[in-house]
Formats: sequence, C-alpha cells, structure tokens
Amino acid sequence: MRGVRLNEALERLADYPFARLASLLAGVTPPEGLAPLAMSVGEPQHQPPAFLAEVLAANTDSWNRYPGIAGTPAFRESCAAWLQRRFSLPAGLIDPTHILPLSGTREALFLAAQLAVDHRPGANQVPAVALPDPFYAPYEGAATMAGAEPVFLPAGPATGFLPDLDALEADAPLLARLKLLYLCNPTNPQGAVASRAYLDRAIGLARAHGFILAADECYAEIYDQTPPVGVLEVAAARDGGSLDNLLVFHSLSKRSNAAGLRSGFVAGDPALVAAFLRLRNHSAAGMPLPIQAASAALWADDAHVVANRALYRAKFDAAEAALGGRFGFRRPEGGFFLWLDVGDGEAAARRLWAEAAIRTLPGGYIAHSVRPEIGRRYLRIAVVHDSETVGRALTRLGEILSQGQPGAAA
Repeated sequence: MRGVRLNEALERLADYPFARLASLLAGVTPPEGLAPLAMSVGEPQHQPPAFLAEVLAANTDSWNRYPGIAGTPAFRESCAAWLQRRFSLPAGLIDPTHILPLSGTREALFLAAQLAVDHRPGANQVPAVALPDPFYAPYEGAATMAGAEPVFLPAGPATGFLPDLDALEADAPLLARLKLLYLCNPTNPQGAVASRAYLDRAIGLARAHGFILAADECYAEIYDQTPPVGVLEVAAARDGGSLDNLLVFHSLSKRSNAAGLRSGFVAGDPALVAAFLRLRNHSAAGMPLPIQAASAALWADDAHVVANRALYRAKFDAAEAALGGRFGFRRPEGGFFLWLDVGDGEAAARRLWAEAAIRTLPGGYIAHSVRPEIGRRYLRIAVVHDSETVGRALTRLGEILSQGQPGAAA
C-alpha cells in the first residue's frame, strides 16, 4: 500500500478482544484427548424454533428482490406489537413507521455514533461518547471512528455493576460536549439490571444536556426472575410519553437463538429514526425479504422465548451449584454471562485452556480502566451450553482456580 494513507482513527482502535485472546493462548496446548469448550463467546447453542426454517422456505421467491432499508409493513408492525406486549406500552406510543430493521444490532450500534457525533466548529470542543466500562467493543470502535473521545463510565461493584451516572452528572464540561451515551441493559458482562429510577435518570440527563441515549436491550428477554424494565417503558410514564433523545436496539440473536439470521431493529424518537433511515440509505444493505418475514414471525411468537428462558435458568442453577459462594459468583439477573473475580483474568484464562481446554475471556480485554475491580480481576464466562456441560465445566474451573490462583475471591 505504498503511498496510501488510511484513516488515522484506525490507529486508535483497540485490539479486538478475541484477537487478544488468540494471542494470549497462542502456544498453549490443552490436554490431549479433551474436546475444547468455548465459553468465551456469547453464541447461543439452543436451536431456534422450527417454524423459522419453514417461513424462510415459504418466502424463497423473494430472494431475488432488493429490500428497502425502511423494512416491510409486516416486519415493522410485528416489532411494534412485541414492544407493546413486552414493555406494557400504551397503544400508539410506537408507530410502526418509527422502526427500522437491522442486519444485526452491531452495525446499527456502530452507526449510532455516526448519527450523533457533531464536528461543526464551536460544537462544544471535542465531541464525546460515553460508554460503560466494561463494554461491548463496538461501542468504543464506533466512538473512535466517528472522531469522538470515548469516555468510560466505571460499572464495578461500587455502582452495582451499572455505569456511574453520579460521575457523569458531576462532570459539567463532559456533559457539555457529550453526544451519545451507550447503555446496555441487562449489562454485558456483569448480568446486572437497571432499575426504573436509574433509567429515568439516564433519560433525564439525555434531555437536559441534549445527547442521544442509545439503549442496547439485546438481552432483555433472557432473565432469571424479573423482566428487565426497558427505556421505552420508563419513557412512557414521563414527559407525556415523549420519546425524545431515545433509541432502543433489539435483536433476535439471543431471544430466539437466531444469531445467524442477523436480524434486529431500532425504534424510538421519530426524528432520530428518520435521520437514521437517511444515514442507512447511504451506508447499509436492506434486510432480505425472506429474513424480514421470518423475523416478523419470531417477534410475533413468545412461547419459544419462555422455553428458552427456562433452559437458561437451568444453566444458572448448574452454575450456582458449581460455584456458589466462590469467585464472587453472582447469579445473573439478566443475560447469560458469569463475571467471576479470579484475581488475574489473563492468568486464569491461560490455566483453564492449558489444564482443561476451556476457553474464557479475560475481563481486562473488555475494560478500559486500569482499576482491577473494573476488569482485570475478572473472567467472562458465557453460559450457553447445555446445563450438564455447564455444570461439569464450571466444577472443573472451580477445582483449577482454587489451586493457588493469586488474589481470587474464593
């Protein structure tokens, strides 16, 4: 590439967590005869409902058609109906025309920064994008590539594993240049759930200071006991039901075990959704029509989600039986990750791979802060395999890490 100058923001991108994990484990050979077990990636292992394949097959005649970015009326109406059911929204709060299909939420969460970040002269100096710490890597990448400063809000034990809104509210200069706040609820990786009061406060800050609140609610349908409250649910009860400054993102990857479908949607503030549509017309491909039809069928069906949730509760039971009372184990309120305090996440990940062929993700690879209580002490474990496999793997994990792991909260 002699003479080619690339976007200098690429140099500021952090290494992707799984690339770092591959480097960490390079040269480490797990025991012979043990099948590797990937507990590092949040990839559902359950099968999607059978009718998914049936709907796709019934719509094969539309694979040759270019889909519109705005989506079909049937897709948008199914998503709107699900939002109303799931979050007890007043009828009419979400107009189907204020919903856009997404080819997975990752690309839209990334594009949200392109939508939000303002570089006009005098636009409050260097624009900022706030995100939780630990964080989903595309949040940081989105802020960086949009030319904003990523600002990491600690989400450790002191704040109930939720981003520190006290620190945000106390920083007037930051609020003056803040364009976007990413909020994941339930949190990934900690499995915490934001309260109604917490979400109400986040909405109030967004409106008072003129930034967008991007609520990533992709784990909202996987929970232990109590359904997580959603941002739209809270918004419906304040300010006359205004959706100003709000975007919410939902996905079928976890809810319906359809990660390969690459299907989600964004909804919220009509003006923001309209601007998003304009941006996506230039930057994104439309969702194929058979996938929209299948997605509409999935959003319309809640029975398979109830069954899916029961399987995850069985895994939480197995995890609690194997690890309860050790390594700071907390039964996740939502999502399907364990966030274990093992003293040194990198050392623990290497040991587990070397001694048990179990692949896990060091917490420091998805955290920015050098404070160990935010990331470096931890391991993220994806509890996605069957409950017997989960119980067996976590029992072995506990045996290995109890043998001299420095600083672990055993």
